[in-house]
Amino acid sequence: MSEDKALQNMDLQSLRERIDQLDRQIVELLSQRAEVVVEVGRAKQTDGTPIYAADREQKVLQRIAEFNPGPLPQKTLQAIYRELMSGSFALEKPLRIGFLGPEGTFSHMASMRKFGASVEHHALPDIRAVFDEVARGHCDLGLVPVENSLGGGVIETMDCFLDHDVRICAEVVVEIHHNLLANCPAEDVRLVASKPVVFAQCRNWLSTGLSNVDLIPVASTSKAAEMAVSESNLAAIGSDLAAELYGLKVVFANIEDNPNNQTRFLAIGRQTPGRTGEDKTSMIFTTAHKSGALVEVLNVLARHEVNLTNIGSRPSKRRNWEYYFFVDVEGHQQDAALASAIKEACEHCGELHILGSYPRATGPI
Repeated sequence: MSEDKALQNMDLQSLRERIDQLDRQIVELLSQRAEVVVEVGRAKQTDGTPIYAADREQKVLQRIAEFNPGPLPQKTLQAIYRELMSGSFALEKPLRIGFLGPEGTFSHMASMRKFGASVEHHALPDIRAVFDEVARGHCDLGLVPVENSLGGGVIETMDCFLDHDVRICAEVVVEIHHNLLANCPAEDVRLVASKPVVFAQCRNWLSTGLSNVDLIPVASTSKAAEMAVSESNLAAIGSDLAAELYGLKVVFANIEDNPNNQTRFLAIGRQTPGRTGEDKTSMIFTTAHKSGALVEVLNVLARHEVNLTNIGSRPSKRRNWEYYFFVDVEGHQQDAALASAIKEACEHCGELHILGSYPRATGPI
């Protein structure tokens, strides 16, 4: 071994020893933090404070971003602290999170990224079941898709808000990347299974990346992954989480036609978080039966300088040609301007309900 190589090995060894020392210090500090978390859990159980507080989560992540001197990216630190908070939930009281199953779906992936691996993620058969389990108290929180940047609003989620007494307590934005999953070489693939909407989002790649394959529409990307495990020459299109859970290889990654595809999810529970200064409020209302009623509601928001970020509508199912309007606005219901706007808007509404005020997602996780 040359002298230069020996010196390099010595330098590398000393650096690794330094890392080992830092790891010991980090673990010791994490253990001290965990001891405080246990005390926090006891205090919460005494006064009935919810274990999960979206406003507190937001403040912790904001403070970590302020503390970060680099070189670790903010997204890396946030992922570390989300998992750390997940372990903290488990120490305080195990949380049960309901999501649209089966396991391996993008809803499951969003739930894992938002709440970490230390809580219980409970797969449910449909979106209504998620609302039901949260409303009944069988799940502490639920995660439901509400909007896709390409496909628009999720009708079932909007309809469920009409029938359930739950509150939106957080939002999650996830980048949707589709992958070809299989346990055979790409040239051996003869069948591809996935949801019809996924085929539509990968149309260009499928027409050029694979030839002479038959597409099999199924109910979920997880069902497709399950089929790919048991059937030779069949590939699935799904998430990298599905590949991990079902023991499949990612043959081709990111095969979606639009790389900017994102889905927005809502975390639903039974409490409203406090203000963070970076909040969003969701409401549902019907308008009074008079000309220009909807315009009047929108004008009220404009006069109070409340920024409207989203609006959608659904039939009320009570009377023909009556509609509920869903709106998202910036701000918290406790903000003076928004509180005044809501009070004035009620004069032009048949009914108005606040679905929740919650920390605004600042980007995908």
